[in-house]
Amino acid sequence: MIKKQIKKFIKGGVKIINPSSVYIEEGVEIESGVTIYQNNTILGKTKIGSGTILEENNHISNSVIGKNNIITHSYIENSEILNDNKIGPYSRIREGAKILNSVKIGNFVEIKKSVIKNGVKVSHLAYVGDAEVGENTNIGCGVIFCNYNGREKFKTIVGKSCFIGSNVNLISPIKIADGCYIAAGTTLSKNIESGKFVVGNREIKIKDDIKKLYRREK
Repeated sequence: MIKKQIKKFIKGGVKIINPSSVYIEEGVEIESGVTIYQNNTILGKTKIGSGTILEENNHISNSVIGKNNIITHSYIENSEILNDNKIGPYSRIREGAKILNSVKIGNFVEIKKSVIKNGVKVSHLAYVGDAEVGENTNIGCGVIFCNYNGREKFKTIVGKSCFIGSNVNLISPIKIADGCYIAAGTTLSKNIESGKFVVGNREIKIKDDIKKLYRREK
């Protein structure tokens, strides 16, 4: 059955590299012009648009993927990805995620129940959950959308053309308006008006003699 599926797609104009390593379930829809490299698993009611390239080692289930995307070493489930996006390597796109156009989701980024609008960059090591991120916003390395207080999930809204610096914590529910700059290391728990520059670093204390301090603590 699987071999028949593979042959059907190849005849329909799908380029499959190393077909014996690719698993495509019955019910999957793939347009002509898609390229699939080795070790891809595609399941459920997945649809993939023309021009998309699935590089090695993706797992995709029950998702809609548009045209001209490049997806590498990633896990995608119950999500929608539109056109001209670059996903991975090692990204996880979870249930309820919607990624619009010309978005970059980089290595070790997790997206869950969030709308990522056109031109957004989330390049590495970030968690975006229960959120809406506006056009052309940059999410830095180590940013966490703190959406859960132990009992309930809350939403974070980030406007367009914002810069969220590395290691920022956004404690939901929170809204950051358009054009804001949040400096690296900031923990933010209140709404920010448009165009603001926010710095929330802790004060640095420098001790003269670490050996004396260590002996005192012992």
